[in-house]
Amino acid sequence: MAEKILIVEDDSRIARFLELELRHEGYQVEIASDGRSGLEKALNNNIDLVILDLMLPLLSGIEVLRRIRKSSDLPVIMLTAKDDVSDKVVGLDSGADDYVTKPFAIEELLARIRVALKRKNSSIKKDNDILKAGDLVLNKTKHTVTYKDEVIPLSKKEYDLLEYMMENRGIVLAREQLIEKVWGYDYYGDTNVTDVYIRYLRAKIDQKYNLTYIKTVRGVGYIFEYSE
Repeated sequence: MAEKILIVEDDSRIARFLELELRHEGYQVEIASDGRSGLEKALNNNIDLVILDLMLPLLSGIEVLRRIRKSSDLPVIMLTAKDDVSDKVVGLDSGADDYVTKPFAIEELLARIRVALKRKNSSIKKDNDILKAGDLVLNKTKHTVTYKDEVIPLSKKEYDLLEYMMENRGIVLAREQLIEKVWGYDYYGDTNVTDVYIRYLRAKIDQKYNLTYIKTVRGVGYIFEYSE
């Protein structure tokens, strides 16, 4: 699905120009002509990036940015006719990802948009590589598990089992399902292998740190549970 960009700009000619250029590049586009409606759209319309003018009616661009940053890390590129260093500093200090001064070359703005969206998508991927349950952290990239920054040594199967259970937190997982996902469909060994490895995990995590992450669902299997 095409990424959605919000243009918050009170100059209708500039807004229309940006809309046409961005749609030509394959983006979805929404437009707001004042700070108040821009803020509402930024927070409620599944926006991927905001192009935000500094000088706006109702709410200034800086105020819109500050309010966005209270609840979101949405990429924001400030757009302004001012070429004052102090304005740039205020914008960046308030959380802007980038700053473009009018007049600008559309190619430059498009390049900055691509960079900001790439950075956002990389951040999302990085977040997805981390599984957390309180102080228990599984890092897929580093292939490590820690509790309060203390490394928990796990075998490959222990790690794979814990990763699958954490990915399916709150879902009851049957023993057969765990065998298929962790040991593979062609596994023909002891069907009690899941019980053995659950005991290993409990000994290294639940019992060691006095926790109850892994629970038995009698007659079915196991569930990994954690509530804040």
